[in-house]
Amino acid sequence: MRPHLRTSAASLLATSVGLAVQPARADEPLSATEPQVMMEAGEVTQVISRPAPGGRPAGVNVSLGFSHESKSANIFRETVANEPGLTTGAYTSRWMNVAQYEATTSRLVPRLDLALWHDIGLYVRAPIVLNFSQSLGDLAGTQGKEAVVFQGAPGETLGTLPFKSPDRSGLEYLAAGLEFDVFNQARDRSKPTWRMGLEGRFSVGTPMHACTTSPKAGQIDCADPSDINRDGKSDPSKFEGTSVARRDPGVSRGTIGLEAHTILSKRIKYLEPYGGFSALFEFQRDSSDYGFTDLDTSLVNHPPLIGTMIVGLMVIPWENRERFSRLTLDTRFTGSYHSEGREYSELFDFLGSSDAASLRVPQYAKYTRNPNYSTGSPQPISVVDPASQKTFFTGLSDVAAYGSYRASFSLTWQAALYFKLHLGVGFRHDQAHGISGDQPCNPDFKDDLTKSGPCHASSGDQSAQTYTATGVPNPNYRASINSVGRRFFVDDSNTYDVSAGATFMF
Repeated sequence: MRPHLRTSAASLLATSVGLAVQPARADEPLSATEPQVMMEAGEVTQVISRPAPGGRPAGVNVSLGFSHESKSANIFRETVANEPGLTTGAYTSRWMNVAQYEATTSRLVPRLDLALWHDIGLYVRAPIVLNFSQSLGDLAGTQGKEAVVFQGAPGETLGTLPFKSPDRSGLEYLAAGLEFDVFNQARDRSKPTWRMGLEGRFSVGTPMHACTTSPKAGQIDCADPSDINRDGKSDPSKFEGTSVARRDPGVSRGTIGLEAHTILSKRIKYLEPYGGFSALFEFQRDSSDYGFTDLDTSLVNHPPLIGTMIVGLMVIPWENRERFSRLTLDTRFTGSYHSEGREYSELFDFLGSSDAASLRVPQYAKYTRNPNYSTGSPQPISVVDPASQKTFFTGLSDVAAYGSYRASFSLTWQAALYFKLHLGVGFRHDQAHGISGDQPCNPDFKDDLTKSGPCHASSGDQSAQTYTATGVPNPNYRASINSVGRRFFVDDSNTYDVSAGATFMF
């Protein structure tokens, strides 16, 4: 063999050996069976899919989560008292100490996810309240001063401290939702992962009813709103004293909810920032206590609308691609807006179970023309219509709009291809807001003076009785808690929570 041929053969052999032992590069194309964990989105934007990235036949996820919340808040009330720290008597202060509110909630949340197609999944979850406990206690010496801080009509006290609500438990609601990824970074690395979803929430359990654990002698703990004496009998003027069974405290909200959400994330090596929005709409059910006050002339009788903004950052400090294992740290901030609405406030049980006449005695829903009225008569033109529906106070109150802000941190460990664990902690602060702010008149109905009742304004010489209707009376208005100088407020509302969960993926 010629020398130059021997040299060429040796060079070719050396090159072949070098290529054979050269380490694989991280950006080489992957085969269909190789793991692709580093391209998968984090938990916040993941949607169960068939087939899943990496070729595994994903189809069903089964999750079980647990959470515990602890909330505390201070309750204040308006006053014109001329005392240090309140007012000089020239204006109304809203900082009269009333009570310290405490609540704890423990939930168990099973969830089932089913893959329908590529990046499209259906899920069902059922939050189960293991225990929901509420209480009101002394706030800077208010216990023993209930005649002042809980003053109702003249000579009347709305209740006493301490106050304990019954412990509640049961199925909170049943939720079913559909989610899909508009874009998926694991399938197209040039695009972010964009998840959208729609969820329906159905209150299948007993709606919450106002109750007390310390009823007065001769009274029952969970009375029907029509039981004005709280003794197990309905309003005798309407129901002829028929018996009313004790109600269950209940745990659900008595609403049907519709929640829409969207969230976008983009993984950049070991970081994945994300952000999104959600909106929750609730519609009251007549079978709940909303039904007692759901009248055309009610000013506010719908649950609040809740809009939420989410921003966060996921960090993936460790991954084992061959074992489908990774660790994810998630830091998140959530801001929510709660619109004005009729709601289960911190005083729901306290006021709803009160035996004060200003709250328990029903009001007629409408006014009508006074048959004894004539021009020049001192009689009012509009009087109560005794044939109209009676409205009873249930404890639900008009809660003003407010914002809430939550910061949280969680850790998710995907231990293997089919199993992951989750741990989290969070803190939420709610802005100060009113919880009994109903208005006396509904201005949407001001075309008929004979139905206006006290909702009118005089013009010119009052002796000539020239009046203009400004609306109709709001049947849910109770002066003892809704009038200026009697309204309640919540402040320093803080909630701490911890959570844990496990997911099995098949």
